[in-house]
Amino acid sequence: MSEDVRLVAWVRGRVQGVGFRWFTRAKALEIGGLSGFALNLEDGRVQVVAEGPRGACQRLLDWLGGADTPGRVEGVTEIWDTPRGGYDGFSIR
Repeated sequence: MSEDVRLVAWVRGRVQGVGFRWFTRAKALEIGGLSGFALNLEDGRVQVVAEGPRGACQRLLDWLGGADTPGRVEGVTEIWDTPRGGYDGFSIR
């Protein structure tokens, strides 16, 4: 049985204005079992919050830092926590 977790990731680089949030949501839906959101921050980063099975969250994190993302990712910082719930699917904010 897979433990449910909360992943909060901050993606920096050229990640706004390139469809990054849309593609992040699409990837989360493709992976399945994830809820949360992707949000543009004022400093140019994108914040991604995902809750679900640890393996699914890790797959999303691997994608966030990989070569298949839109724009140009210069780095990803993440923290892991216990899920808080309250999300209806995976949304763009």
